[in-house]
Amino acid sequence: MHRAKTGFLNKDGIRIHPAEDFAGMRAAGRLAAECLDMIAEHVRPGATTGALDARIQAFFEAAGAESATIGYRGYQHASCISVNHVVCHGIPGAPVPKSASETMSRDPEKRRESDALKDGDILNIDVTCIVDGWFGDSSRMYVAGQLSRRDARLIRVTHECLMLGIEQVKPGNTFGDIGAAIQRHAEGHRMTVVRDFCGHGLGQVFHAPPNVLHYGRPGSGPMLEEGMFFTIEPMINLGKPFTKVLADGWTAVTKDKKNTAQFEHSIGVTADGCEIFTLSPAGKFYPTWDV
Repeated sequence: MHRAKTGFLNKDGIRIHPAEDFAGMRAAGRLAAECLDMIAEHVRPGATTGALDARIQAFFEAAGAESATIGYRGYQHASCISVNHVVCHGIPGAPVPKSASETMSRDPEKRRESDALKDGDILNIDVTCIVDGWFGDSSRMYVAGQLSRRDARLIRVTHECLMLGIEQVKPGNTFGDIGAAIQRHAEGHRMTVVRDFCGHGLGQVFHAPPNVLHYGRPGSGPMLEEGMFFTIEPMINLGKPFTKVLADGWTAVTKDKKNTAQFEHSIGVTADGCEIFTLSPAGKFYPTWDV
């Protein structure tokens, strides 16, 4: 049974947590990060996304934790695994949508019959666990086999966008400062920011205010306050920013079929900055394939 929510809502409807709540977020965030560390060695050509998800589910069960995504709005998997031009919410075990180079054909919606990863595939794995009522949410990029120079640059810029956004997190700054830093860096490298999805508040719930946009104007939006918990999770595209959701109701892809990347951390605002709850204990957050 989940305990009653702590803290209070500020004037913007954002929950402000007391100092003692940070311990719960540390535990949940660490387990999510440990799970993503664990799965790294299993990402290789020929591995199936369904098998990766099964390992993630078993990891959380062995730790005595719950997966927040199993049963969430009917979703039945312990992770989202988004390959190549899948922006987010890729369903493990589902056929992997073909990349742009494979779909210059008559049928842009044609999909592979297998969910097995191919050499050079890039993928985001996104997990959320519940530990003693607290939610730990994180995602990072992986590569199956040989990484192309183009995708290596995409992944590097996306990670830099996340960290530049996090650098803006301190009391007195605004959520617009976070989005502006991310947008400036991505567009400075001739990439685009997905606007259809955003970060979110969390804590003793999976999703809560605020919406954390990954674009914006400096000084705009609600002001950051000590005790706020939320994710920053920029999705950066090689092509245009436009997305669409496939018929399964979950899988979001880039409309132009160009590759995309995402990194996500859960963080808490402190008196003079922020604490990242989902840091990799093994130092594998970026670049995952090098460690």
